[in-house]
Amino acid sequence: MQETMIEEAVACYLGQNHYAGVCLKAVLFDMDGVLFNSMPYHSDAWHTVMERHGLHLSREEAFLHEGRTGAATINIVYQRQYGRDADPELVKQIYAEKSEEFARHPEPERMAGAWELMQKVKACGLTPVLVTGSGQTTLLERLAHSYPDTFDRAHMVTAFDVKYGKPNPEPYLMGLAKAGVAANEALVVENAPIGVQAGVAAGIFTVAVNTGPLNGQVLLDAGANLLFPSMQAFCDQWEQVYRVLKG
Repeated sequence: MQETMIEEAVACYLGQNHYAGVCLKAVLFDMDGVLFNSMPYHSDAWHTVMERHGLHLSREEAFLHEGRTGAATINIVYQRQYGRDADPELVKQIYAEKSEEFARHPEPERMAGAWELMQKVKACGLTPVLVTGSGQTTLLERLAHSYPDTFDRAHMVTAFDVKYGKPNPEPYLMGLAKAGVAANEALVVENAPIGVQAGVAAGIFTVAVNTGPLNGQVLLDAGANLLFPSMQAFCDQWEQVYRVLKG
């Protein structure tokens, strides 16, 4: 991607949000599909457990709901089939079974390019912040091992912290607050349409990385300011992006 394209994307972002400029201080990372190649396992687990309960969620559709809290995903499907939210106890049961099903899969690998990108982010003196809709404790626990000396609990927003979850901007607004930065001092890295929507709604420059089966246009339509075909591609272009955003 040419630096002029990045400059044009930033200029468009500034105009849309009425900011005078950007001065990057923090990078807000989604987890599934950004830090870990875990979405194929999540989609399979969701499909398997939903079918067990007579609910219909295809593996493909699961990618579209990536980033939502588990309860929100369950209630979208339940509303579609029964016209109401599921009983809270059933929500807990389904999500517990989904977590168990997910844990049966092999441990997901770090997303290619993510570790190298993280080192570049930290070398620039920027604060990494985790903003995930997941409450998957196995993955949250793996963060310390897969990304050592990167995320502390004070700079993490998970499903346990939020009331609304993505695509509501609440998780990213909370991420800004935890990092102590303004919206035009941060960058969001997302791979899911509703995550992109949340970042954009929070007024943050949002980079989409298309690490799943979705058409990249879906991420642009969700409002992504820049689109890369992979985390590795974004990592390779980091220097150009940082030069424009560092202020």
